[in-house]
Amino acid sequence: MDLYVYYRVATGDAEALMPRVRALQAQLAAAHGVAPQLKRRPDSPDGVQTWMEVYPATTPGFTAALTQAVAAAGLDTLIAGPRHTELFMDIPSCA
Repeated sequence: MDLYVYYRVATGDAEALMPRVRALQAQLAAAHGVAPQLKRRPDSPDGVQTWMEVYPATTPGFTAALTQAVAAAGLDTLIAGPRHTELFMDIPSCA
């Protein structure tokens, strides 16, 4: 399953948040064999950016590991509001 996490970040906090998220993703990549991605919307209405973390092909237990890693990294102190997490699965082809 692929895990998508999106949240809002005040533009003024983006520079401080970036290294924390990158370190978190590097730790998760090493521990869980995922290939994380970090994206953001191109616009920043009212000085707030929307960021998206993508974790393709996660394994069981990854969501719990991510929750623990986020708490340890203190990301919640730099984001505006909650982190929204969604899981998506591949749809098999009909071939």
